Amino acid sequence: MMVRMSTRETPPGRVPHRLYDPDGRPTRDRPWLFRTYAGHTNVRASNELYRANLSRGQTGLSIAFDLPTQCGYSSDHPLAGPEIGKVGVPVNTLDDFEILFDRIPIDRINTSMTINATAMWLLALYVALAEQRGIDPKRLEGTTQNDILKEYLARGTYIFPPRPSMRLIVDMYEYAIRHVPRWNPQNVCSYHLQEAGATPVQELAFALANATATLDAIRERGTLTHEEFEQSVGRLSFFCNAGIRFVEEMCKMRAFAELWDEITAAYGVTTPKYRLFRYGVQVNSLGLTEEQPENNAWRILLEALGVTLSRRARCRALQLPAWNEALSLPRPWDQQWMLRLQQVLAYETDLLEYPDLFDGSPVVASKVAELAAEARAEMDRIRKAGGALAAIESGYMKAALVRSQAARLAAINAGEQVVVGRNRWTEALPSPLTAGEDGGVFKVDPAAAAEAVEMLRATKRRRSQAAVDAALRQLRDAATSGANLMPASIACAHARVTTGEWADTLRAVFGEYRAATGVEGQRLGLAGDRIDAVRRRIDAWTAAHGRRPRMLVGKAGLDGHSNGAEMIAVAARDAGFEVIYGGIRLTPEEIVRVAVDEDATVVGLSILSGSHVEIAREVVAQLGRAGVGDRMPVVVGGIIPEDDVPALRSLGVRAVFTPKDFDLADVMGRVLDVLDDGAAAGGRASVG
Repeated sequence: MMVRMSTRETPPGRVPHRLYDPDGRPTRDRPWLFRTYAGHTNVRASNELYRANLSRGQTGLSIAFDLPTQCGYSSDHPLAGPEIGKVGVPVNTLDDFEILFDRIPIDRINTSMTINATAMWLLALYVALAEQRGIDPKRLEGTTQNDILKEYLARGTYIFPPRPSMRLIVDMYEYAIRHVPRWNPQNVCSYHLQEAGATPVQELAFALANATATLDAIRERGTLTHEEFEQSVGRLSFFCNAGIRFVEEMCKMRAFAELWDEITAAYGVTTPKYRLFRYGVQVNSLGLTEEQPENNAWRILLEALGVTLSRRARCRALQLPAWNEALSLPRPWDQQWMLRLQQVLAYETDLLEYPDLFDGSPVVASKVAELAAEARAEMDRIRKAGGALAAIESGYMKAALVRSQAARLAAINAGEQVVVGRNRWTEALPSPLTAGEDGGVFKVDPAAAAEAVEMLRATKRRRSQAAVDAALRQLRDAATSGANLMPASIACAHARVTTGEWADTLRAVFGEYRAATGVEGQRLGLAGDRIDAVRRRIDAWTAAHGRRPRMLVGKAGLDGHSNGAEMIAVAARDAGFEVIYGGIRLTPEEIVRVAVDEDATVVGLSILSGSHVEIAREVVAQLGRAGVGDRMPVVVGGIIPEDDVPALRSLGVRAVFTPKDFDLADVMGRVLDVLDDGAAAGGRASVG
């Protein structure tokens, strides 16, 4: 919640350290919205979780969707199978929304949806649900993330090329401002930029460049009045990150507000409330560690201070990751713990009783000015490159993020950036948080995925195919003609069109997109005796085999979080491997085909969505059918619970890497061990 502070002297009878209401009585601020990013298994289980969280004091919903829903596939698509319900809730049709929001008053709750490529479809389902319940859509409040530009840079759940994707975003603004006026059609998301390695300056500049791309596209369409354009600016909200350097993060948020005020003024926005910088936050997940995971609770608390301490830059909504997110998905108790942290901060402390604590601080003013100046310079470079769309299509912004992530990882590897429990003070007593029967991790019941597929089949049996066909024709015609796609999408929702059918219709018109990987030409600058030893081993291997070892780094399945895969690709090339990396969202068939065609020496799979066992099983089996299983070992990296390592071992996976394996010299050495052991044992090796 952004508040414009008065510079007038304190009136008589008042003290400068108190807040006062319009009648002059001492008061305190209302807390921010308490959210928990949640959704898993299927719509029935997620509905139970949402109602339980609301009963515990959560004040807004934050919906996590599974990867098939995010990427425009129905649960019965072959690509969806391993991913159903793993990182969020599967949603196929309006019937699913009926269950997901059962006994939840959608006209009285603020709902945030972390959804991008299919954001229009999920908003259409929400509007259709309201209409079905007899609720005027004008009463709906909430946000669709809908920041497709950052998906090309950081998260990977894009479908269509950038320019058709921007058309969908503008369609949503155009429709929402007139029919769902309390809805934020877009939440420009710097959160995932920081997770991908962005520095504070890059997070500021890239997010604001993405926001101006939206404003330019809305203005260029020319269908809104100036008043409606101002309202659209007021409905453009942000979703930011807050890392462990919480003083700098607080200054970054003040810089965001200052820069956004400048930008909105340049677009001719004169209404003060539409120029406010409104943002929600999830604090940093990138810095959470698998080692000594109990330390993550304190990291999360400190990061929350960065977006709550300063009244001038306090968030409007806050959701916290759980302490165990470097291990797996959180359990309901883990989410409750993080909700209680927010409640203690808001209600037990005196934080909300004071005006801004940092106004007038020369230290804060200087840091804010430095961040803002550097961000303006970076935004100017992006403008000169043709704007955010052009900077994404050219690979400029992606390469910059990969470079920053590489620098961060190199600093951790060198011990220059301290991470407690990872590269300093690594000896510790066992954590009681992981000592229970479940090991402190959440696992999806495989039967739940089958239930989601069966619910979809039941809907298909009940619905009118004629109505579905007519709705999809209307959607295709609107896409082809340039008409606003929201009315046709809402009609599709009422007809029980599926997520996959909606997306496939638009794929046929707009095509699909492959984004730049950003890894070409990057270096980590790895140095020291240990990496030199790895390079000598690679040279020896090359001399013995007549060629350099060739690593295929494969991002299998629908998981688009590519940071780890990109760093492994850069590190392997830096160490002396030849590297094949083709980006995200590859099928097992594609990975095996490339591995065979390129005669890979080792296949490395990067999987963060929890589907590592299913995908590894398929890749290993297909390599065997291709006749190369004995000479092409498979290694797997990702967020992999310790209990899953035996299952991967039984499949024939030769080495398993998790977030605690941050030392890249060690990782490269262990991959070489696999190659050496395989050669010595005729293709057999043990899993480390």
